[in-house]
Amino acid sequence: MNRIASLLTAIGRGTIAACAETGKIAVFAAEGLSHIVRPPFYGRLFLTSLLDIGFFSLPVVALTAVFTGMVLALQSYTGFSRFSAQGAVANLVVLSVTRELGPVLAGLMVAGRVGAAMAAELGTMRVTDQVDALTTLSTNPMKYLVAPRLLAGIVALPMLVLIADILGVMGGFIVSTLKLGFNASTYLTNTVNFVQADDVISGLAKAAVFGFLIALMGCYHGYNSKGGAQGVGAATTSAVVSASILILAFDYVLTEMFFSR
Repeated sequence: MNRIASLLTAIGRGTIAACAETGKIAVFAAEGLSHIVRPPFYGRLFLTSLLDIGFFSLPVVALTAVFTGMVLALQSYTGFSRFSAQGAVANLVVLSVTRELGPVLAGLMVAGRVGAAMAAELGTMRVTDQVDALTTLSTNPMKYLVAPRLLAGIVALPMLVLIADILGVMGGFIVSTLKLGFNASTYLTNTVNFVQADDVISGLAKAAVFGFLIALMGCYHGYNSKGGAQGVGAATTSAVVSASILILAFDYVLTEMFFSR
């Protein structure tokens, strides 16, 4: 009985702690979003964050998208050849990239690069009392540090995903035409005729949510870090892990919302 009671106590404490942490994140997100629509707005910080999240993440996202499209074409051709359905390779590549692989893989890449950087930057500012110094200078830290990054994440990631969609389809096209023997004109025709606006729009909507989650986790863990250099390192790790998990979880939720009908 004592072991069962101890187990139930541990489960209860963990559940309460998880609910409390979720509430803190929700309040933090609501406060950050509220500062986006309330003046003043720090445009220079927004543009700097937009450049960092979007432009400087482009190489890793582009390479990931191209090779994903290539591998997807190879694997789908191997599978479809067993059923003499090789002509569906173009359809599978464009559908998989625009709906799922483009936004998810781009989100995970950006989470590893940008989420960690945000958490480290804000965590360093927190443990060195720079955040408190902003308050002393009558500057709201949430408006100055968090709001521009949240908005930049929402705006930048759909741009990256749109480029990733194009490059992913291009990667599949290159492999299919140069290695698998597809006719280039027929492949492009099948791609254009099969893809629909809803496929692309749903992926971009996912990307906007993922960008918000990445910026939110990076800012939240960095803003609330403590304990010196060790705390900053823990905040960086937590930001990447939590953002990656939320991306995968919200990917299912959004897919259910868009395509369950």
